[in-house]
Amino acid sequence: MNKRLAVTFILISVMLDSMGIGLIMPVMPDLIQEVEGQGIGAAAVWGGIMATTFAAMQFLFGPTLGSLSDRYGRRPILIISLVIMAFNYVLMALAMTIWLLIIARVIGGITAATQATSAAYMADISKPEEKAANFGLVGAAFGMGFVLGPLIGGVLAEYGTRAPFWAAAMLAAANAVFGYFVLPETVTDRIRRPFEWRRANPLGAFKNIGALPGLKRLLLIAFVYTIAFFVYPGVWAYFGAERFDWGPGMIGLSLGLFGIGIAIVQGVLIRPILKRIGERKAVILGLSVDVLAFMALGFVTNGWIALALTPLTALGSIAGPALQGIMSRTASDDQQGELQGTVTSINAVATIVAPLMVTQTFWFFTASNAPFYLPGAPFLLSAVLTIGCIIVFMQTPRPKRVRVT
Repeated sequence: MNKRLAVTFILISVMLDSMGIGLIMPVMPDLIQEVEGQGIGAAAVWGGIMATTFAAMQFLFGPTLGSLSDRYGRRPILIISLVIMAFNYVLMALAMTIWLLIIARVIGGITAATQATSAAYMADISKPEEKAANFGLVGAAFGMGFVLGPLIGGVLAEYGTRAPFWAAAMLAAANAVFGYFVLPETVTDRIRRPFEWRRANPLGAFKNIGALPGLKRLLLIAFVYTIAFFVYPGVWAYFGAERFDWGPGMIGLSLGLFGIGIAIVQGVLIRPILKRIGERKAVILGLSVDVLAFMALGFVTNGWIALALTPLTALGSIAGPALQGIMSRTASDDQQGELQGTVTSINAVATIVAPLMVTQTFWFFTASNAPFYLPGAPFLLSAVLTIGCIIVFMQTPRPKRVRVT
């Protein structure tokens, strides 16, 4: 197979997944007001409902799609997901009621298999020692989509509230066609696993995957770390406006720099780092750097210093791919889809919990009756959570690799 073209398709799929989210963000407030006929406050409430609905569907169906990819292959799941994604964006572009938008978010959450199945595909084609670095490429692609999405969405918004959805639909459809011609199947009869409903639901998948030695702790670390890291998208805009008096332009620029930093670290720097210190030390290094960055942002009062901390905050992102590499090397070859689906469900729950935690913490320490004024309190909370991750990880024994015979 042409491995380079296959990897290109996988990375484009992941980038489109994250870019699609950011692409529609600039127009969602106006679109919701347009179809609902209410003000920005009501639009924010509906936007929150749709975001929670999307995450809930990911939680419920992530393991199902992962198990389906273990049984029927990565190729059909990825291509079908992209086709449905394209039609889903068309539905959002044509929607004239809030309920159609919500239905579209339900469908989108169910079929959001691109990242988990893409990670499983990368695990299939990677040697054990290459897994973490290749997961870094997936993270880099996600980071680039995070940067490009809002930028392109903002430009397209000038042509109307529906334009970004048509663009997202065309990109997803074009990548589905590309994948149809270049993506070979990696699930062979040697690693094909029968589909079982008892393992294809979040609780069943977690029970089965968590039974592998050491994986339950690693999944717990992944869950807590996702909550801690969500402080950036969760409160950065409010934090920047409150602490540094930044406007939308400066907030967008700072988030863009952060996304570029993550893409560089996970796409370029992670390979030499892993080669030099290995996955376990990379996890500890990344988490330790995150603690330092969170603590610095908790107390910083100068916006330029906060921007100068961007390389430090980006360097901490090596922890995620390194941790994912350890988990992937622990699971057997016929469990990669199930594992990635379980991780998707865990991340979905974290993205439901995290916004409530970090925004409520921000509100509590910036309210007029706060015990003391500290806009950076959410970052200090994230530092405490990450310290807990380090403690649990250092007490976790090295898991043994399981293979299909």
